[in-house]
Amino acid sequence: MEMADLIADLKMSLCVIGLHGNLNVATTLSTLRGLRPDVHVLLMGPEASDEEKLSLVSSGARAYLEETATAEIIEQAIDTVRDGAIWAPTRVLTGYAERAELALPTLPPAEFHLTSRERDVLKLLVAAQSNREIASSLGIEERTVKAHVAKLMRKVGVDNRIALSVYAVRQAIFSTSDDLGTK
Repeated sequence: MEMADLIADLKMSLCVIGLHGNLNVATTLSTLRGLRPDVHVLLMGPEASDEEKLSLVSSGARAYLEETATAEIIEQAIDTVRDGAIWAPTRVLTGYAERAELALPTLPPAEFHLTSRERDVLKLLVAAQSNREIASSLGIEERTVKAHVAKLMRKVGVDNRIALSVYAVRQAIFSTSDDLGTK
């Protein structure tokens, strides 16, 4: 599919881009994010280093899959991205979280108020639950979870769930040793 077709297809919310030929990935991701920030991009290509994967995720991709990925891994990545999260190997996500922590604002938690529902959502987000899992745990709709997460990201001044989770832990809103409702 050509970029113009992708941008025009308002029903598309998820796009898999194959990294072959002379595609300028950074330009493609930047253009797509600027014109269609609602579209989640999964990249699929040859074996890449953790640093290359981290760079692509930092540039706006929601996942990087090597072309040797199994159908099960591809399905897991698609489900994770549809839930609004980033999919990558743990070591890559750890690197992403470390970079996100360095870029976080230094506002103390007292500078904004969290409703009890926002605290519930944030607690489960820190526990690495997907939007679907959070919705199920709290007995609310998945779209309501998405709205809460978006509002929390705006309040904190971050643009992704990982940075929001890191911020919550770093600012001692929740710690990784709290009972975070993990399964």
